[in-house]
Amino acid sequence: MNYNSVQIVGIKFYNGLVKGVFDFLHEKGGLLTVPAAPALVTIKEDKAYYESLLKSDIIIPDSGYMVLIWNILYKNKLKKISGLEFINYFLSQSDRVNQGKLFLINPSELDGQINTQYLNNAKFDLEETYNYTAPFYKNDVTDIVLLSKIEEKKPKWILINIGGGTQEKLGLYLKENLSYKPAILCTGAALAFKTGRQGKMPNWMDQIYLGWLHRCISNPKIFIPRYLKGFKLLSMILEYKTNAIK
Repeated sequence: MNYNSVQIVGIKFYNGLVKGVFDFLHEKGGLLTVPAAPALVTIKEDKAYYESLLKSDIIIPDSGYMVLIWNILYKNKLKKISGLEFINYFLSQSDRVNQGKLFLINPSELDGQINTQYLNNAKFDLEETYNYTAPFYKNDVTDIVLLSKIEEKKPKWILINIGGGTQEKLGLYLKENLSYKPAILCTGAALAFKTGRQGKMPNWMDQIYLGWLHRCISNPKIFIPRYLKGFKLLSMILEYKTNAIK
Protein backbone atom coordinates (compact mmCIF):
# COMPACT_ATOMS: atom_id res chain seq x y z
CA MET A 1 0.00 0.00 0.00
CA ASN A 2 1.70 3.16 -1.19
CA TYR A 3 0.06 5.84 0.93
CA ASN A 4 0.42 7.41 4.37
CA SER A 5 -1.47 5.59 7.10
CA VAL A 6 -2.01 5.49 10.85
CA GLN A 7 -2.43 2.09 12.47
CA ILE A 8 -5.10 1.78 15.18
CA VAL A 9 -5.95 -1.59 16.78
CA GLY A 10 -4.11 -3.25 13.89
CA ILE A 11 -6.10 -1.45 11.19
CA LYS A 12 -4.19 0.80 8.80
CA PHE A 13 -6.28 3.93 8.23
CA TYR A 14 -5.51 6.10 5.21
CA ASN A 15 -4.15 9.48 6.28
CA GLY A 16 -4.50 12.07 3.56
CA LEU A 17 -6.97 13.80 1.24
CA VAL A 18 -10.10 12.26 -0.25
CA LYS A 19 -8.74 12.80 -3.77
CA GLY A 20 -5.93 10.40 -2.94
CA VAL A 21 -8.43 7.69 -2.01
CA PHE A 22 -10.24 7.98 -5.33
CA ASP A 23 -7.00 8.15 -7.32
CA PHE A 24 -5.66 5.04 -5.58
CA LEU A 25 -8.82 3.06 -6.39
CA HIS A 26 -8.97 4.39 -9.96
CA GLU A 27 -5.38 3.33 -10.61
CA LYS A 28 -5.12 0.07 -8.66
CA GLY A 29 -8.63 -1.08 -7.74
CA GLY A 30 -9.09 -2.91 -4.46
CA LEU A 31 -11.37 -3.02 -1.44
CA LEU A 32 -12.37 0.23 0.29
CA THR A 33 -13.94 0.01 3.75
CA VAL A 34 -15.35 2.81 5.92
CA PRO A 35 -15.77 1.50 9.50
CA ALA A 36 -17.75 3.60 11.98
CA ALA A 37 -17.24 3.44 15.76
CA PRO A 38 -20.25 1.15 16.47
CA ALA A 39 -18.85 -1.39 14.00
CA LEU A 40 -15.26 -1.09 15.22
CA VAL A 41 -16.22 -2.11 18.76
CA THR A 42 -17.43 -5.48 17.40
CA ILE A 43 -14.07 -6.60 16.00
CA LYS A 44 -13.18 -8.65 19.10
CA GLU A 45 -16.23 -10.87 18.64
CA ASP A 46 -16.82 -10.63 14.89
CA LYS A 47 -13.58 -12.07 13.52
CA ALA A 48 -14.87 -12.22 9.94
CA TYR A 49 -15.62 -8.48 10.03
CA TYR A 50 -12.21 -7.74 11.53
CA GLU A 51 -10.57 -9.85 8.82
CA SER A 52 -12.38 -7.87 6.12
CA LEU A 53 -10.88 -4.66 7.52
CA LEU A 54 -7.38 -6.09 7.88
CA LYS A 55 -7.50 -7.34 4.28
CA SER A 56 -8.89 -4.13 2.81
CA ASP A 57 -6.69 -2.25 0.37
CA ILE A 58 -7.63 1.17 1.74
CA ILE A 59 -9.58 2.12 4.87
CA ILE A 60 -10.79 5.64 5.52
CA PRO A 61 -11.21 7.03 9.07
CA ASP A 62 -14.93 7.75 9.06
CA SER A 63 -15.39 7.78 12.84
CA GLY A 64 -15.05 11.30 14.20
CA TYR A 65 -15.05 9.83 17.72
CA MET A 66 -12.10 7.57 16.90
CA VAL A 67 -10.17 10.40 15.22
CA LEU A 68 -10.73 12.74 18.18
CA ILE A 69 -9.58 10.11 20.69
CA TRP A 70 -6.49 9.30 18.67
CA ASN A 71 -5.50 12.90 17.99
CA ILE A 72 -5.85 13.83 21.68
CA LEU A 73 -3.81 10.87 22.92
CA TYR A 74 -1.08 10.47 20.29
CA LYS A 75 1.35 12.58 18.26
CA ASN A 76 0.86 11.08 14.79
CA LYS A 77 -2.34 12.93 13.91
CA LEU A 78 -5.03 11.40 11.72
CA LYS A 79 -7.23 13.30 9.25
CA LYS A 80 -10.90 12.29 9.24
CA ILE A 81 -12.54 11.37 5.93
CA SER A 82 -16.19 10.35 6.10
CA GLY A 83 -18.04 8.01 3.80
CA LEU A 84 -20.21 10.96 2.81
CA GLU A 85 -17.15 13.05 1.92
CA PHE A 86 -15.86 10.22 -0.26
CA ILE A 87 -19.24 9.81 -1.99
CA ASN A 88 -19.40 13.56 -2.67
CA TYR A 89 -16.00 13.35 -4.36
CA PHE A 90 -16.97 10.16 -6.18
CA LEU A 91 -20.08 11.90 -7.56
CA SER A 92 -17.87 14.66 -8.99
CA GLN A 93 -15.86 12.09 -10.96
CA SER A 94 -18.60 10.65 -13.20
CA ASP A 95 -16.51 11.04 -16.36
CA ARG A 96 -13.69 8.89 -14.95
CA VAL A 97 -16.07 6.31 -13.47
CA ASN A 98 -18.06 5.99 -16.70
CA GLN A 99 -14.90 4.90 -18.53
CA GLY A 100 -14.99 1.58 -16.68
CA LYS A 101 -18.66 1.08 -15.76
CA LEU A 102 -20.30 1.14 -12.33
CA PHE A 103 -22.15 -1.77 -10.71
CA LEU A 104 -24.53 -1.29 -7.75
CA ILE A 105 -25.40 -3.73 -4.96
CA ASN A 106 -28.52 -2.59 -3.10
CA PRO A 107 -30.59 -3.75 -0.11
CA SER A 108 -33.88 -3.70 -2.06
CA GLU A 109 -35.29 -3.22 -5.55
CA LEU A 110 -36.69 0.17 -4.53
CA ASP A 111 -33.27 1.31 -3.29
CA GLY A 112 -31.80 0.11 -6.58
CA GLN A 113 -34.30 2.19 -8.58
CA ILE A 114 -33.73 5.28 -6.44
CA ASN A 115 -29.94 4.92 -6.51
CA THR A 116 -29.89 4.37 -10.28
CA GLN A 117 -32.06 7.41 -10.95
CA TYR A 118 -30.00 9.58 -8.62
CA LEU A 119 -26.68 8.53 -10.18
CA ASN A 120 -27.94 8.93 -13.74
CA ASN A 121 -29.16 12.42 -12.84
CA ALA A 122 -25.61 13.03 -11.63
CA LYS A 123 -24.28 12.18 -15.13
CA PHE A 124 -23.38 8.55 -14.48
CA ASP A 125 -23.98 6.12 -17.32
CA LEU A 126 -25.60 3.40 -15.23
CA GLU A 127 -27.46 0.61 -16.99
CA GLU A 128 -30.30 -1.28 -15.29
CA THR A 129 -28.49 -4.59 -15.78
CA TYR A 130 -25.60 -3.24 -13.67
CA ASN A 131 -27.83 -3.40 -10.61
CA TYR A 132 -28.21 -6.21 -8.08
CA THR A 133 -30.57 -6.65 -5.14
CA ALA A 134 -28.71 -8.42 -2.36
CA PRO A 135 -30.40 -11.25 -0.48
CA PHE A 136 -30.37 -11.40 3.31
CA TYR A 137 -26.88 -12.70 4.07
CA LYS A 138 -26.38 -14.84 7.17
CA ASN A 139 -23.06 -15.58 8.89
CA ASP A 140 -21.48 -17.03 5.75
CA VAL A 141 -21.47 -14.11 3.29
CA THR A 142 -21.18 -15.79 -0.10
CA ASP A 143 -23.14 -15.13 -3.29
CA ILE A 144 -22.44 -17.22 -6.37
CA VAL A 145 -25.18 -15.46 -8.38
CA LEU A 146 -23.64 -12.05 -7.72
CA LEU A 147 -20.14 -13.32 -8.42
CA SER A 148 -21.25 -14.73 -11.78
CA LYS A 149 -23.04 -11.51 -12.75
CA ILE A 150 -20.00 -9.36 -11.97
CA GLU A 151 -17.70 -11.71 -13.86
CA GLU A 152 -19.99 -11.38 -16.88
CA LYS A 153 -20.14 -7.57 -16.76
CA LYS A 154 -16.61 -6.91 -15.44
CA PRO A 155 -17.29 -3.38 -14.13
CA LYS A 156 -14.33 -1.35 -12.91
CA TRP A 157 -16.35 0.03 -9.97
CA ILE A 158 -18.62 -1.89 -7.55
CA LEU A 159 -20.62 0.22 -5.07
CA ILE A 160 -22.04 -1.79 -2.16
CA ASN A 161 -24.93 -0.01 -0.44
CA ILE A 162 -25.97 -2.58 2.18
CA GLY A 163 -25.51 -2.46 5.96
CA GLY A 164 -22.20 -2.11 7.76
CA GLY A 165 -20.74 -5.30 9.19
CA THR A 166 -22.08 -7.31 6.24
CA GLN A 167 -20.99 -5.20 3.27
CA GLU A 168 -17.32 -5.49 4.26
CA LYS A 169 -17.54 -9.30 4.37
CA LEU A 170 -19.25 -9.29 0.96
CA GLY A 171 -16.55 -6.95 -0.36
CA LEU A 172 -13.81 -9.28 0.82
CA TYR A 173 -15.64 -12.27 -0.67
CA LEU A 174 -15.72 -10.51 -4.06
CA LYS A 175 -12.08 -9.41 -3.77
CA GLU A 176 -10.90 -12.95 -3.06
CA ASN A 177 -13.06 -14.70 -5.66
CA LEU A 178 -13.23 -12.42 -8.71
CA SER A 179 -10.81 -13.13 -11.54
CA TYR A 180 -9.87 -9.44 -11.85
CA LYS A 181 -9.39 -6.48 -9.47
CA PRO A 182 -12.14 -3.86 -9.57
CA ALA A 183 -12.59 -1.04 -7.04
CA ILE A 184 -15.03 -2.37 -4.44
CA LEU A 185 -16.56 0.44 -2.38
CA CYS A 186 -18.17 -0.46 0.96
CA THR A 187 -19.71 2.93 1.70
CA GLY A 188 -23.02 1.69 3.13
CA ALA A 189 -25.42 4.52 3.95
CA ALA A 190 -23.37 7.28 2.31
CA LEU A 191 -25.35 7.20 -0.95
CA ALA A 192 -28.60 6.90 1.04
CA PHE A 193 -27.74 10.24 2.67
CA LYS A 194 -27.62 11.79 -0.81
CA THR A 195 -30.85 10.22 -2.08
CA GLY A 196 -32.77 10.92 1.13
CA ARG A 197 -33.38 7.25 1.96
CA GLN A 198 -31.77 7.85 5.36
CA GLY A 199 -32.54 11.54 5.62
CA LYS A 200 -30.38 14.00 3.72
CA MET A 201 -27.38 15.01 5.80
CA PRO A 202 -26.06 18.56 5.43
CA ASN A 203 -22.37 18.58 4.55
CA TRP A 204 -21.62 20.99 7.40
CA MET A 205 -22.86 18.47 9.99
CA ASP A 206 -20.55 15.83 8.55
CA GLN A 207 -17.60 18.23 8.49
CA ILE A 208 -17.87 19.08 12.21
CA TYR A 209 -18.16 15.43 13.25
CA LEU A 210 -21.94 15.49 13.86
CA GLY A 211 -22.96 12.77 11.41
CA TRP A 212 -23.80 10.53 14.36
CA LEU A 213 -26.20 13.18 15.72
CA HIS A 214 -28.02 13.44 12.39
CA ARG A 215 -28.55 9.67 12.32
CA CYS A 216 -29.73 9.60 15.94
CA ILE A 217 -32.30 12.32 15.24
CA SER A 218 -33.48 10.67 12.03
CA ASN A 219 -33.96 7.24 13.64
CA PRO A 220 -33.37 7.36 17.41
CA LYS A 221 -34.57 3.82 18.22
CA ILE A 222 -31.92 2.28 15.97
CA PHE A 223 -29.00 4.68 16.17
CA ILE A 224 -28.93 5.91 19.79
CA PRO A 225 -28.27 2.40 21.22
CA ARG A 226 -25.81 1.74 18.39
CA TYR A 227 -23.75 4.85 19.05
CA LEU A 228 -23.82 4.36 22.82
CA LYS A 229 -22.05 1.04 22.22
CA GLY A 230 -19.44 2.94 20.21
CA PHE A 231 -18.08 4.58 23.38
CA LYS A 232 -16.31 1.26 24.13
CA LEU A 233 -13.84 2.24 21.42
CA LEU A 234 -11.94 4.44 23.88
CA SER A 235 -10.99 1.51 26.12
CA MET A 236 -10.03 -0.58 23.07
CA ILE A 237 -7.69 2.11 21.78
CA LEU A 238 -6.13 2.57 25.23
CA GLU A 239 -5.59 -1.17 25.56
CA TYR A 240 -4.33 -2.08 22.08
CA LYS A 241 -3.12 1.24 20.60
CA THR A 242 -1.57 0.23 17.24
CA ASN A 243 -1.54 -3.50 17.96
CA ALA A 244 -3.82 -6.03 16.33
CA ILE A 245 -6.43 -7.75 18.49
CA LYS A 246 -5.90 -11.47 18.83
